[in-house]
Amino acid sequence: MSLWLPRLATDRIARKATAGLSAPAANSSTCASAGAGAEPAPERPHITVEEAKGALRIAALDAAAARRGLCVGEPLADARARVPDLVAHDADPQADAALLEHIADWCDRYTPLVALDAPDGLLLDITGCAHLFSGNKSDDGERALLDDLVPRLRAQGFAVRAGLADTPGAAWAVARFGGRPGLQGAIRIPPRETREALLPLPLSALRLEADTVAALDRVGLKRIADIADRPRAPLAGRFGPDLITRLDQAMGFAEEPISPRLPVAQLSVERRLAEPIAREEDVREALRHLASLLARRLETAGLGARALEFTLFRVDGAVRRLVVGTGAPLRSPARVLSLFAEKLCKAGDELDAGFGFDLLRLSVLESQRDDGTQISMDEEAAQADELAHLIDRLGARLGLRAVTRFLPCDTHMPEHRSASVPAALAREDALFWIAETTGGAGPTRPLRLLDRAEPVETVAGVPDGPPLRFRWRRAFYEIARSEGPERLAAQWWTRGADAPTRDYFRVEDTAGRRFWLYREGLYERETAAPRWYLHGLFA
Repeated sequence: MSLWLPRLATDRIARKATAGLSAPAANSSTCASAGAGAEPAPERPHITVEEAKGALRIAALDAAAARRGLCVGEPLADARARVPDLVAHDADPQADAALLEHIADWCDRYTPLVALDAPDGLLLDITGCAHLFSGNKSDDGERALLDDLVPRLRAQGFAVRAGLADTPGAAWAVARFGGRPGLQGAIRIPPRETREALLPLPLSALRLEADTVAALDRVGLKRIADIADRPRAPLAGRFGPDLITRLDQAMGFAEEPISPRLPVAQLSVERRLAEPIAREEDVREALRHLASLLARRLETAGLGARALEFTLFRVDGAVRRLVVGTGAPLRSPARVLSLFAEKLCKAGDELDAGFGFDLLRLSVLESQRDDGTQISMDEEAAQADELAHLIDRLGARLGLRAVTRFLPCDTHMPEHRSASVPAALAREDALFWIAETTGGAGPTRPLRLLDRAEPVETVAGVPDGPPLRFRWRRAFYEIARSEGPERLAAQWWTRGADAPTRDYFRVEDTAGRRFWLYREGLYERETAAPRWYLHGLFA
């Protein structure tokens, strides 16, 4: 299905003006401008303008401006001379693109395969979705889908034309050039009738470049019927291979996949409501029902969810999406509900129900194999499950990347031995603590290091004696005991002046404070004056 929104820019302006106009102000304005029995004031035409070819020109216009005879590309000065009451607005392509994204979000209620057809259209792959709207026959479902989609968009204030066909190219062509003149309605090409529907259309319906269409027009080729049965080699040689490619795509002789703007969910369940709901309690109850349905499908497939999305479609077209991740495969409805409860609490007023939600959908974005396991009385297994649940709840409220774990790295340099990664993405068997012990004598390295080793002034024996005293952050420390050295050298491929050898010492001062110091560079072998650094503190 191809959706064409020919008045997207001016519809955006009109919707904004309607939203900002209060009812009392509208009534008073009407009373002031029209007396009893007076004719209503004519609608003022609106356009958007942008600079092109050294002048301000019309970029988009509404229906009233079109009825006055204005057209896209006309200079603003000429338009004002013919239509004095014209209202001009600056073109805003970014706002138009954002509105098109908003409409694409709303179209997710019909199919997850929605692609942008910028600047004023959308492409929807409704294969396998049409039967959900009417009976079991795809033909009836397609007509019912059109009858539901087009009036809803028009009620939201959009001029829209829809085309439905076997191919994206044919749907695009009939949405813009098929049927009777006008900018509203829906056209459906029955299966296997694509060729007959396309033949009478102009060549512009093949999505060709303007120069190519003009060149074809100069030799008398104006419609698709004029080239459909002609020899292809001369056409491609004179007008380029794109002409043949577009023709084959429209006719269905060549594949033309669409690129959905959002990833397709692996599993999805939804609930369409005859009456919209707005209370949080009703939303939670609907979510509980959807989670139960999804759990059964996950169990049948032997999968567990790792990322879930809860989508709420408002009756006025707004769409709200809530996404949560899990630290382990999950399909328990109660756990799913608790995670989204955290998300709902965080959303607060941002999750505005407006006039209510009429469609709710729960989808699995990422999954993982999760075979059934024997119930265990092992306390460690229960603790691991509770830890995974804690990570999930914290991630739902703070964000998955805010909850991290340490993973080992293949290096012996202390500052690079571990990496902080999102806890939900780390394998359980990779979790570890940097707490190396030696014969129960306690940790040989600090659990936490300074963000960057800090230089210290040290008195030490030459060439490799331990430190006797040092000065750090303007304070002096007298060393009572020391252990070391522990010599660490950089990897062989990084050795040199930029990666000198380090000798680490564990030291304790007279007040019982313990530090981790290292001397950088071997005396007379790597440097004439080794430097000392403080790398960490023991708790």
